[in-house]
Amino acid sequence: MIVWASGTVTGLRGGWRGAVELDVRRDDTQAGVRSLAYTDLMAAPEPGDRVLLNVAALDRGLGTGGYALVVAALAPDGTVGAQPPPPAGHLVKARYLPLQAMVAGADEQGSPHHDLLADADSLHGLPVVVADLHSALAPTLLALAHDRPGTRVVYVMSDQGALPIAFSRTVARLRDAGLLAGTVTVGQSFGGDLEAVTVHSGLLAARLALGAEVAVVTQGPGNLGTGTRWGFSGVGAGEAVNAAATLDGRPVASLRVSGADARPRHRGVSHHSLTAYGRVALSPADVAVPDLAGAGRLHGIAGLADVAALAPGVDRAAEALGVRHRLVRVPLDGLDDALLASPLRMTTMGRDLDGDPAYFLAAAAAGRHAATLITAAPDERPR
Repeated sequence: MIVWASGTVTGLRGGWRGAVELDVRRDDTQAGVRSLAYTDLMAAPEPGDRVLLNVAALDRGLGTGGYALVVAALAPDGTVGAQPPPPAGHLVKARYLPLQAMVAGADEQGSPHHDLLADADSLHGLPVVVADLHSALAPTLLALAHDRPGTRVVYVMSDQGALPIAFSRTVARLRDAGLLAGTVTVGQSFGGDLEAVTVHSGLLAARLALGAEVAVVTQGPGNLGTGTRWGFSGVGAGEAVNAAATLDGRPVASLRVSGADARPRHRGVSHHSLTAYGRVALSPADVAVPDLAGAGRLHGIAGLADVAALAPGVDRAAEALGVRHRLVRVPLDGLDDALLASPLRMTTMGRDLDGDPAYFLAAAAAGRHAATLITAAPDERPR
């Protein structure tokens, strides 16, 4: 169900690529609410404009980042306001919803990349880091930049979480910092530098059209979980491993590890990783197992002794994945410096680096291992 509200824009808070934050006074409650408008879907609202809002998740206190979401911007007299530029392509994302968006797909006819992708069938050994949560993106990129500065990394965003990539301020800040070379949105997600139909075609577009040396695949912000074995959106991580392997890539499975999550199923190695990689991923991957026992040698991050204490349990849990996958133990030396140099405040499930260092170190370990796999021969590099 959708809960609608109308209101008037009272101020602009700022914004980033693809999104603008607004202050809106609701007509029904007269309360001011922080609102978010996607400028790929509408012209940016201005103070005084009337707006139609979706407030269902906001009113329930669910994970929309505390936003009312702007559905449409109207002129003060209630008529349709300024329109965004007309769509350039024929791919429809969020299909058959009232807010379905038309985009130009990298792999559709008429695209400048269509001929390049029409018969493409190989990633030529491209390392593909796969993670459960969107919050793994930043530590993965920080580790890559630390170990191999200048690596061209492309983010492939799946549609298990948020659909608009503009919802992610993490992506905007990583790009501003020069850590992210490009983005591809696949499935029903939209707003990337390139749009693609599937994870498979999105990975090919990342490699061949954007020149990726490493690709990272995660869902967008807003993980969905039900506390059951199979009812969580991160199942898609296992499917991404299969896609990367099918296309001759080198999938690197990033473990979701926590020493601070209050839920037992996510302590140590999360059951999400064990299910996605142990049951869904049918192709072998390199599982990056962080050497947490060495965390005591790190510095500058709180709780490192507790991280080291997690090592035996994490190692035992990872062994179960060794039946199908290659377990790669990754040293952590220097990754503390990489994480502490982050240009943005990293959080996962509301916890920052000091609040759950094991999580960020595990994701960084996957980035470190991917850096060692960049060995493409010159004639295999994308043009």
